[in-house]
Amino acid sequence: MAFQFASKPLGRRLLFSAPLVVAAAAACAQGEIVFKRSSLVIVTGGRELKFDIELAANDAERERGLMYRKELGPYQGMLFDFHREMAVSFWMKNTLLPLDMVFIAADGTVRHVHANAVPMSTDTIPSQFPVRGVLEINGGSARLLGIKPGDKVRHEIFGNASPS
Repeated sequence: MAFQFASKPLGRRLLFSAPLVVAAAAACAQGEIVFKRSSLVIVTGGRELKFDIELAANDAERERGLMYRKELGPYQGMLFDFHREMAVSFWMKNTLLPLDMVFIAADGTVRHVHANAVPMSTDTIPSQFPVRGVLEINGGSARLLGIKPGDKVRHEIFGNASPS
């Protein structure tokens, strides 16, 4: 996936400058990225859905994301933390799985869900609103589980859950 600040187009993740991108790509190619693992809860339709997630919290982690993954469990995902609200966009370059993208405001409110992003596509997928985080889960899961705008996501980055 790529994301962008409000007026600056970016790649799957942040694309600031050529040296940063080259360094991040080299680190990814060497397999040096180890994502922090935690869990989050989505409150939807009176239910609490727990997901085991990996956290992409810096430029290199956001650049790599779920690229090259061949499988993702039904209650697994990746949470991208931008550390402040901003308009972002993603793409699916080098991403092998269809994904749902859940765009989340700083208070943990789901703002937008983009369903079934097409694997390997370089078409941009905008957040539509400023967001603090984006949760990527298996394509079709948001519809299947009833995840929609207005639902609440509980995780430490939103200040509404304890660290896990």
